[in-house]
Amino acid sequence: MHKHQQTTEAVDLKQLAHREMVDYSFWPDFSKDCQKQLQQIQSSGAPVVDNSIKDLRNLLWSSIDNIESQDLDQIEYTERLPNGDIKLLVGIADVDLSVGRDTALDQHAANNCFSIYTGVITFPMFPTPLSEGITSLLQDQDRQCTITEMVISKDGTIKSSDVYRGLVRNKAKLAYEPVSDWLHGKADLPQLKTTPGLEEQLKTQDELANWLYDLHHRSGELTVQTIEAQPVMENGTVLDMQVREQNRAREIIKNFMISANITLAEFLRGKKSPLIERVVREPKRWPKLIELAAQYNFKLPADPDPVALNNFVSDRKNKDPEHFPDLSLTVVKLLGPGEYVVQLPNEPSTGHFGLAVHEYTHSTAPNRRYPDLVTQRLVKAILSGKPSPYSDDDLKRICEQCVDREERARKLERFMRKAAAAVLLANQIGKVYDAIVTGASSQGTYVRLKRPPAEGRVVENEQGLDVGDSCRVKLVSTDPSKGFIDFARVK
Repeated sequence: MHKHQQTTEAVDLKQLAHREMVDYSFWPDFSKDCQKQLQQIQSSGAPVVDNSIKDLRNLLWSSIDNIESQDLDQIEYTERLPNGDIKLLVGIADVDLSVGRDTALDQHAANNCFSIYTGVITFPMFPTPLSEGITSLLQDQDRQCTITEMVISKDGTIKSSDVYRGLVRNKAKLAYEPVSDWLHGKADLPQLKTTPGLEEQLKTQDELANWLYDLHHRSGELTVQTIEAQPVMENGTVLDMQVREQNRAREIIKNFMISANITLAEFLRGKKSPLIERVVREPKRWPKLIELAAQYNFKLPADPDPVALNNFVSDRKNKDPEHFPDLSLTVVKLLGPGEYVVQLPNEPSTGHFGLAVHEYTHSTAPNRRYPDLVTQRLVKAILSGKPSPYSDDDLKRICEQCVDREERARKLERFMRKAAAAVLLANQIGKVYDAIVTGASSQGTYVRLKRPPAEGRVVENEQGLDVGDSCRVKLVSTDPSKGFIDFARVK
């Protein structure tokens, strides 16, 4: 039997996160050269707007993001056309304007590849005066963007598209939960009173997102729902663990970004440019997915089929929503992780099995993801008639680094969620909770509490428990520095 000792000393979660960043080969701090470059950027003023850039500041641009987010990468605008189609414009912050290739800040971003969200502290890919200021699409600020324009019909298909550079002005910085509540008629949205036309704009965005969702669903885009509880912090103290629910406003942005990423990938392919594709390969463990579906009397075909898999997943979501996040996690693990790969001209695309699309890149978050910044540079080179700024070998090295860092980031963020949960529960030893079994194997039996949604290991009386079982467990020990939470099953 495996037990951990109760740790009583206080744990500084921010220090722990910093230590873990170093252990996982990330650079948590910006070098003196980075700070010097940042000062130069800050003192140089707004980047020059040349004549090739379209002035689109008159359009009713808005952004929807997490309520606390200031690093705004994208803004959206929709317009109903006389024939019933809807034009969608997605503006992406031109981070490359401020951060040149191979500069100190670029090298920092190329090492980390992503902003790391530990829940207790964020380690941004770029310093916050950049990512939350100069290169952020903040409300009432003029900013240069790369624009992806799409004309979309009621069946969700993109009839035509264009990519160009533009000058924009965000008219309304919105957040997911208030917009979703307003769309459902649960609450007012204060910005509607101060921004003429915003109500119609958001209704058009919501309608278009439904068109796109229906197409993606018919095509076999996987509808999963995993639980990743984030700590709720105040003055360095963990108050709770909270799961961010998917909602209508999140669906708007998700569907718009998928469409923009598909369009950008097709644009680069059409220009015979190499590109970084985001792929999920056909699952090698498809036989295991067939077995999983069979447990629920659902028959999957012998060959990998995204539509059939999504039909199975959707069926389980309708029939058993409580256990659906855990089924989702199993399906995601069997599919395998997403990867970044170089797609050379005239080579067949690997495709994205989870989204059921052939062409897909990451382009919509250059403040937070390095592959998106690289994609932005490839696009801008084409728009200005210049050769690719990267060799094929450069892109392959970048992809390898991004795949490695993404896996490390996933492990680090998961560890910090466990550490925060262990801190939250540290003074609750002996308390009994309702739980659901999320893992049961020779490696151990694991449960997730109903409230708070913390995960831990059952170290006593775990015999006979299986995945999906409901049970009651007593908290016996925590060790935040190791991310351990141990329970005893209460029979």
